[in-house]
Amino acid sequence: MTSGKRRAVSCWIVFACLAQAARSQTGDLHGQASAWFAPNSDGTTQYQTGIRYIPDLLLSDKLGDGVDAGMELSLNSYAAARFAGGVIPSYEANLKPYRGWLRLSTDRFEFRAGLQKINFGSAQIFRPLMWFDRIDPRDPLQLTDVVYGALARYYFQNNFNIWLWGLYGNSNTKGWEIAPTESRTAEYGGRIQSPLLTGEIGLTYHHRRADMRDLIPVLASQRSPFAPEDRFGIDGKWDLGIGLWGEGAIVRQEPDLPGVLYGRQWTVGADYTFDVGSGLYAATEYFRSDSPVKPFTSGPGSGFSALTVNYPVNMVDRISAIVYRDWTNDKWYRLITWQRTLDNWSFYLLGFWDPDAVEIPNSQAGTNSFAGVGFQFIMIFNH
Repeated sequence: MTSGKRRAVSCWIVFACLAQAARSQTGDLHGQASAWFAPNSDGTTQYQTGIRYIPDLLLSDKLGDGVDAGMELSLNSYAAARFAGGVIPSYEANLKPYRGWLRLSTDRFEFRAGLQKINFGSAQIFRPLMWFDRIDPRDPLQLTDVVYGALARYYFQNNFNIWLWGLYGNSNTKGWEIAPTESRTAEYGGRIQSPLLTGEIGLTYHHRRADMRDLIPVLASQRSPFAPEDRFGIDGKWDLGIGLWGEGAIVRQEPDLPGVLYGRQWTVGADYTFDVGSGLYAATEYFRSDSPVKPFTSGPGSGFSALTVNYPVNMVDRISAIVYRDWTNDKWYRLITWQRTLDNWSFYLLGFWDPDAVEIPNSQAGTNSFAGVGFQFIMIFNH
C-alpha cells in the first residue's frame, strides 16, 4: 500500500472512531458533497470535471465554571479530471485533513490549537492581510488550505480584543507568500483590534524565516538562503452611510543574498446597498502591490480594481457579478453567477471571460482556475 493510500485510510479510520464517540457527547456530524463540470478555452478547448466530499465533525462539552471545550475534525477528499482534444487526460485525487483543532473557551477568552483557519482584516476582494489562507472571492465553496498552529484571543468589554498565535509545521506557501517557511522553525505574531468612531481599526504583526533557495541561486556556500521576515499590517472599516475600509501591509526581509528587501500592498474599498427591488448590493476596491527599496518609496508593482454586485431575484434565486481590471497588464476579468438554493441543495452556474494566463491567485487544488472563456456548473449538497 502506498503512503498516500495509508494516509487516506488512517484519516477515515480516525474520523469514523471520533464520529462514533460523538454519539455519547454533544456533537454534530455534517458534511458537504459537491460536483462540478467546467468547459473552457484558454487557447485550446478543455473540460474539467470532479467530485468532492468534506465531512465535518464538531464536538463540544462543558467543563464547568464557564469553561467550554470543543473540537472540529474535517477531511477534504476530491477527484478531478481534465480533458482536451489531442492530449492525454490528466487525473488528480487526494484526501487530506481540512480542519483539526481543539478549543477551550469562556465568554471572553478562546484558545484553539491544531489545523485551523486564521484570517482577519477589513478588505473583501483584494486582501493585503491574506497571510494564512487563500480564499478566492469568486469560489462558491470558499475553500482554502489552512495552517497548523495555536491561537489565543481575549475580548474586553468595550470590544477591544487581542490575538496571539504561533505556527509550526507549515511547509507550503500560504497567503501571498512566494517562498515557504524554513522547515522546523516556528512562526509567531499577534493582532490588536479596537473600536474607533463608527467602526474599528486593527494592527497586526507576524514573523517567520523564509526559505529562498528556489528563488535566489546560492552562489557562495557561506551565504544563508534563509531570510528573517517581518510583516506589519493595518486595517480599518467604518460605516459613514456607505461602508468604507482600508487595509495595508509591509513585508520586510533580511536576506544574506541579493534581492528585494521590501514588499508593500494596500487596498481601499467601499460598499452600499441600493434601494432597488429586493436590494442591490455593490462593492468596489482598488488594490496596489509594489516592491520598493524602502518602505514608503516608489517601486515596480501592479494595480487592480474590482466591482462586485449581488441581487436576490426571489427567495431561491440570486444573481451576482464581479469584474476585475488589471491596470498594469491591461487585462479584464469577468464573472457572472446564478445561484439557486433549495433546502439542502445549492446550484451554481458561472460564466467567465478571463485572460488565458490568470494573474489573480486561485483557490486550492481540484477547482477551476477561471482561465480563458467558459462556464462552470456546480452542484452542492449539505447535510
